[in-house]
Amino acid sequence: MLPRYACQLPAAQRDQIIYPYSKMVLGVGAPECEFLRQRYETFKPHFSGMQLLEKAQIAEAEPNVVQVNGQDRPEELVAIAIMDEYTAVNYGALAQSFVDQALAVTDKTVDLKLGTPVQTIEPVGTNYRITIPEETLTARFVVVSAGGHSLLFAHRMEIGLNYSCLPIAGNFYFTNQVLNGKVYTVQNDKLPFAAIHGDPDVTVPGKTRFGPTALPLPLLERHNPQTFWDYLEVLKLDQTVASVLWDLFKVRDIRNYIFRNFAFEMPILNRRLFLQDARKIVPSMQLEDLKFAHGVGGIRPQLIDRAEHQLILGQAEIDPGNGICFNITPSPGATTCLGNAEQDVLRIQRHLGCNFDRTWFESETLVSQG
Repeated sequence: MLPRYACQLPAAQRDQIIYPYSKMVLGVGAPECEFLRQRYETFKPHFSGMQLLEKAQIAEAEPNVVQVNGQDRPEELVAIAIMDEYTAVNYGALAQSFVDQALAVTDKTVDLKLGTPVQTIEPVGTNYRITIPEETLTARFVVVSAGGHSLLFAHRMEIGLNYSCLPIAGNFYFTNQVLNGKVYTVQNDKLPFAAIHGDPDVTVPGKTRFGPTALPLPLLERHNPQTFWDYLEVLKLDQTVASVLWDLFKVRDIRNYIFRNFAFEMPILNRRLFLQDARKIVPSMQLEDLKFAHGVGGIRPQLIDRAEHQLILGQAEIDPGNGICFNITPSPGATTCLGNAEQDVLRIQRHLGCNFDRTWFESETLVSQG
């Protein structure tokens, strides 16, 4: 959806929003390589642009992944890659573009109130009253998309009380540009967090960004200590939540991962430990190559389902079906923002009984460029 949207903009705008980079997931060692070969066979009928790259082909696309001191690294390597599609987005520029498009609509009034805190959301009959400083708004349908704070608003309305929140902070490191595109590593399916990867940061030219590390933080918003109290409010720590956390901790892979990521926060030790992981992608990397990416990375609010006694992986939403919904979306939600918006539009359509031109929508956002 995002490439389709961006490619309908003037070229100068498009090129500030979306970027073509190669993208691959790298298998290192026989077990991971066999796993990726099987995945490729499963997915290739559905993704025509996907390729299976052997070591020599990986070296052509990403020489620093294969070469160490002019020689090929000894491990078996294979990668599943997409080489010629748009794979990177400047989400700040994308959000600004969405706003510009909305404000350009002439037959509707669109008010943009950035930096305006929402104080309360209250049901009033079949509508909702939203209180902001010096003003009260009324809405027939409300979509709350505020990360972990979405759960806070839901709880204050006695909605979604069966959910708690585990905020996970991600940190990153910068190096000089050592990769031409995005290189991911194979995900451990026992871990609810992203495996290390390296990719270009479109807002920092000439650098490659590696990460993330993952650290539980008692905050709903990164670098905002005041949200500690909001976190306590949505945590609702009790025996059930403690039991879910303990069950996670008892899994060896998760326990070791947590300990290692705590170690990533220790001075002197942090870069040395991270270097070991980053060398899976770029084996020639040296300690002095790594620079901590200050101010990069946010909070991923992972939900805990208290009724099911489990951590919910991926994005989540709470839809009580009465004219309000709460999107509690972790990082991958940025990639699927238009898909999330489509689901919200369909909810609004069902609730209000309004019309939604699905044929037009699909032609604008789903039909690929020729």
